[in-house]
Amino acid sequence: MRVWNLVADDQECDKMNMTIIKEVTIMETRTVLTKNGRLLLPAKFRKALDLKAGDELILRLEKDSIQVIPLQQAVAQAQKLVRKYVPVGVSMVEDLLVMRREESKNE
Repeated sequence: MRVWNLVADDQECDKMNMTIIKEVTIMETRTVLTKNGRLLLPAKFRKALDLKAGDELILRLEKDSIQVIPLQQAVAQAQKLVRKYVPVGVSMVEDLLVMRREESKNE
């Protein structure tokens, strides 16, 4: 297994006009897909993502690779994306509930 911690120091960042946003750890290992289509996630990967048996994962096929994303992380990413388009102080939950109540009255 190879592990890289990608963090530039402040001087390096100044030279490249960059800002450190966060530390990124990249882990890489080989594993085998079984004939039943099962894939083993190594313990270090599960620990890094705080994954437990029974946790739901999202599999995303992108170009020629597969991403494995914990469900909670996928939901957080979606919420962050949507939040950009929702005005401050607006509750989408309340708006949705109002719409559903109106629809149910018309049924």
